Amino acid sequence: MFKYDVAIIGGGLAGLTAANFLAREGKKIVVLEKSNRLGGRAMTNDKNGVLMNLGPHGLYLSSDAMTILTELGLSIPGGNASKSVHIHGILDHSVQVIPTDFSSIMSSTLLTWKAKFVFGKLMLKVMKLNIDSIPEISLTEWADTEITDPMVRHIFYSICRLTTYTNAPTLQFAKPVLKQVQRSLKGGVLYVDGGWGTIVAKLRQQAIAGGVEIFTNKNVTNIEHHGEYQSILCSDGTVIGVADCIVASPPKEAVKMIKGAEQTSLHRWNEQAIPITASCIDVGLKKLPCPQRQFAIGLDQPFLFTNQSRAAKLSNDGTIVVSLAKYHHPMEELNVHADKRQLETVMDLLHPGWRKEVVVQQFLPKLTVSYDFPHMKRKENPGPSIPEMSGIYIAGDWAGHEEVLADAAVASGKRAAQEILKTSEMILVKEG
Repeated sequence: MFKYDVAIIGGGLAGLTAANFLAREGKKIVVLEKSNRLGGRAMTNDKNGVLMNLGPHGLYLSSDAMTILTELGLSIPGGNASKSVHIHGILDHSVQVIPTDFSSIMSSTLLTWKAKFVFGKLMLKVMKLNIDSIPEISLTEWADTEITDPMVRHIFYSICRLTTYTNAPTLQFAKPVLKQVQRSLKGGVLYVDGGWGTIVAKLRQQAIAGGVEIFTNKNVTNIEHHGEYQSILCSDGTVIGVADCIVASPPKEAVKMIKGAEQTSLHRWNEQAIPITASCIDVGLKKLPCPQRQFAIGLDQPFLFTNQSRAAKLSNDGTIVVSLAKYHHPMEELNVHADKRQLETVMDLLHPGWRKEVVVQQFLPKLTVSYDFPHMKRKENPGPSIPEMSGIYIAGDWAGHEEVLADAAVASGKRAAQEILKTSEMILVKEG
C-alpha cells in the first residue's frame, strides 16, 4: 500500500538505532531529519581538522548503548579513558587528588583517616550493590542514609554528577544513578576516535546498506493518525503514508507535530519532562600546560574537566581536545555569561597559561544534555507506544525507562523497533 513500512522522525542515536533494527528484519524504512546533519547531541564538529563533540562525551564499556551497538555488529574505535589517570577534585579554589584506589585513598589529604575508611567501604558497597534491590527513593535520600561524612558525600555527589551529567540529587531516582556509578567503577569509559560522529556515521552506513532511505533537511510539520496508518506532512509539501511511525524528537516537538497529541499519554509525558542543560567550553590546545591534570571534577561546584585526547584520536596534527562543563540545576535560573567566566576560571586554575596554547574553541552556552531523565516527578515511563494512537511510537534520550543519556536514546530506539516488530508479528498470526 505504501512505499515505506515505517517512517522515523529524527536522525539522532535513537532514530538510527531503530532504523537498523527494523531494516535487518526486512522493513522498508525512511528517516526524516530536519537539520542538514544526522546525530543530534552526538554530532561532532570538524574545526579545521580538530574534532569536537558537543561537550564532554563518554561511552561506558558496560553500558546499554555499548551492548546494543555491539548487538548491531558495530565496532566503536577508541581508548579506555579510565586507565592510568588521576582524578583531581576542585574544592575551595584548590586542586587535589581524589582517592580512587587503595594507594590514593591512603595518601589523600582530602579525607581524615576515619573518612578514608568510610569512603573505601562506600565504594566497595556500590561495586557489589544489587541495583534491583534499591527502592524508588531519591539519590539524596539514599545518600543521607548511607553517608555520614560531609567530604565523602561531596565526593560521592560529584561522581554521580559525572556519570549522569545531571545536577539534581533531590529529583533523581537513586537506582539509575547508582547503576551508572557502578558501571563507571567496573567497566571504564571509552573515548571515541573521531568523536561521537564516528558512532553516527557507522549507524548511518549500516542503515543505508540495509536499504534505509535517509533524508536530511526534511522538516516534518504534521503527523495525522488515521487508525491503521499515519500521514506525515513535511514543510516542503511532501506527504508520506506509513503503517507505523517513530517520533525520535524532543517531547515538545513531538506534541506539536502529532495532531491530537494533547488528548494522549504523550501530552502527560511532555508535561512531566525535565530537560537537563549544561554550559560547555571545548578547546583545542597545542599542549596541556599541566599534563598531570587530565581529568577533574568539582566537589563544591558542578564542574567537569576532561582531556578527551588522552584516549581518543581527535586531530591529525597533535592538537589536544579538552572539554569543560558546568551542569545546571534544572530548577535554577541560568546566567550563561557568568557560566562562561566560571568555566574559564576553572581552566585558569587547572592549566595556567592555557590561552597561549589555544588553536580553536567552541562555547555552548546552554547545551541540552537530555530532554528528560528518571526522576521523582515522573508518573510513568514514557513509551515506546502511545496507547491512544496505535502505530505511533516515541524514542529519544527523554524516553528512557531506567536508562540515562546515550543509553536512554539507544535503548528507546531498540524498544520502539521491537514493539513495531512484535505488533506486526501478531497481526500476521491473526491474519494467518
